[in-house]
Amino acid sequence: MDIKELLEQSKDAVTVRRVFGEPIHHGDVLVIPVARVAQGGGAGQGQGRDEKGAELGSGGGGGFGYSATPAGVFVVKDGDVQWRPAVDVNRIVLGGQLVGLALVLTIRTIFKKWRHRR
Repeated sequence: MDIKELLEQSKDAVTVRRVFGEPIHHGDVLVIPVARVAQGGGAGQGQGRDEKGAELGSGGGGGFGYSATPAGVFVVKDGDVQWRPAVDVNRIVLGGQLVGLALVLTIRTIFKKWRHRR
């Protein structure tokens, strides 16, 4: 597989349709999914030589990867378009945990100072 072939495959793999499918029609409502898509890839080739400088052979390789997260949907109804963002529950939970940790550490510090004053 050469680099051009790898790039063509990566272009095909990274699309919103690949992640979520086609837009959805239901009666007079059209729902269009939207995603944040990121991709990366790399390739290389080379030749190896032993300690005496003799050629051992050549090799190469490559690959790519992508990540997609839902961003939301566009809802089209009666000629009116509305944006409905996706809610990332994991971020909400993580934020709550960080606030809770900060609260516990603050209370602990206040309690220690109060104990040393007695």
